[in-house]
Amino acid sequence: MTDRGWDEDEARPYFFLSYAHTPKSGARGAGDPNHWVRQLYRDLCEAVLQLTTVPAGVPVGFMDESMHQGELWAERLSEELATCRVFVPLYSPRYFNSVPCGQEWHAFTRRPVYPATMEVERTSGIVPVLWAPMSRYRLPQVAGELQFNHAGFGPDYATEGLYALMKLSYFRAAYELAVHRLAARIVQVAEETVIPVGRRLEFNGLPSAFNVSAPTKQLRISVLTYHQGELPQDRNPDFYGARRTDWHPYRPAGSPIAQHAVRLARQLGFQPTVHEFDDEVESIIEGNAEAPGLLLLDRWALRDPRRRELVRRFDRSDATWVSVLEPWNTEDRECLERDGEFSGLSDQTLRKTRRAGRPSFLGVTGPTGLNSLEDFDDALPRAAMKAKYAFESRTRAEPEEPPAPRPSLREAFRRGPGGYGPDGFGGHRTEPFGPDPFDRDHDPDRDDRDDSPGRDDSPGRDGRAARDDYGARDGYGADEERTVRLSRADYAAPEARTAPDPRTVPDPRAAPEDRTTRITRITRTTRTTRDDRTARDNDRPYRNDRDDGDDPDAGMAPLGGPHR
Repeated sequence: MTDRGWDEDEARPYFFLSYAHTPKSGARGAGDPNHWVRQLYRDLCEAVLQLTTVPAGVPVGFMDESMHQGELWAERLSEELATCRVFVPLYSPRYFNSVPCGQEWHAFTRRPVYPATMEVERTSGIVPVLWAPMSRYRLPQVAGELQFNHAGFGPDYATEGLYALMKLSYFRAAYELAVHRLAARIVQVAEETVIPVGRRLEFNGLPSAFNVSAPTKQLRISVLTYHQGELPQDRNPDFYGARRTDWHPYRPAGSPIAQHAVRLARQLGFQPTVHEFDDEVESIIEGNAEAPGLLLLDRWALRDPRRRELVRRFDRSDATWVSVLEPWNTEDRECLERDGEFSGLSDQTLRKTRRAGRPSFLGVTGPTGLNSLEDFDDALPRAAMKAKYAFESRTRAEPEEPPAPRPSLREAFRRGPGGYGPDGFGGHRTEPFGPDPFDRDHDPDRDDRDDSPGRDDSPGRDGRAARDDYGARDGYGADEERTVRLSRADYAAPEARTAPDPRTVPDPRAAPEDRTTRITRITRTTRTTRDDRTARDNDRPYRNDRDDGDDPDAGMAPLGGPHR
């Protein structure tokens, strides 16, 4: 072995198969859930052998078939990740939530990638596989940025995933096609790239390349207590360890309280992490809510003025997305003797938290804390879900961009291109389309209107007549015609309704007219209306070229009826 991790005279494995280990279901007779991954690995190795000149006895690929954790396991993984030519991840929801899978991805991508020739543009040695359909899931950034076309493996593969193609005999031909093309792609990428052997990294210390967990699925557990080196002289060190997170208040029952809280949180579907409160408190006070949180508070720490002030500041910040739990063991003689003292300190320091928690939360667990491990087990699910709900409410309450204004028909007339306003035409009597029909100040019929009983110069009369004419032309009967005219009269000016034009409203007492008489009357009315309009237009100031006889919309009021 060289310092680079591989003997350069030996053939390097073509691919590293990265997958998420699936735990057994626990049902009686259940088989190994990773059996299908091993079958895929064997089929891929056989297909790659057929497409290459790998000598006999040389491993074609690598698959981690061991669930054992430890230094030897981590060293083997690091060695294979530093030497393989292609990285083959099996995409599934479980894969992108696996920390070891994210570490494998990170280790491989630390190695540089060079195109084998100037004509090749390939810059990645990753060939992903759809183990399960991922259309309903959001890929992490590193996977989303990877350009890869799955269509070449067949339509059933893209919609069902390789796992379904393996298990169902109906898809046997589709599975064989997908494996063949996957092997060909692995060989192609290996030949089109140059990925030098990398250094073996300390696998357990590598970060995960994935960060797809929703914030509400995370839970930040922080601990406020002492470690053995800073304990008060009157406190038994048996309940503490070398780190603050080693605090074990219910000793000998259970385990350190942070580890016990992690196990309970995972049962609720959270992905918990453990932190020291001293490192978290300033971020919490400033309102930087990264995820829901739990504070495991040792009341003995409230005797320290500095720590007590930190808790008081936390309480005043009203960080409702962090729930407080106070493990308190009454079987610990030192705790029992100081129960009243520490209860008073807790009440004074966490005033807002106490008010917000009663009676539905603290009332259940009791005002004196969680006296046993059983009480703690009962209280943690409620506290974790309470923090989650508060975090979700806070996230929804964050201000968003204001919605776009709703479109306005009036503004479209005034400002739209080709309409009324500065960006179009109109708005002045000298512009092509005349005055703004919505503006009473520019109504040419209002200033010289004759209010005599026999005349109606209301602005809506000509528009009504023209519309009635076209209603008649479209084949309205006498009843429909009268209905249309009267309904539009309801939207006309008040004076128009009180003084209807006798030429446009027939006498209801008259005998019904036949079709020829009605057409003659409408034609005469239309001609008279146009003559009146032409006469008025001749008396008005110049309004550019305007066709007063052939424009069907001439003299008509805008949509919605005349302006009132």
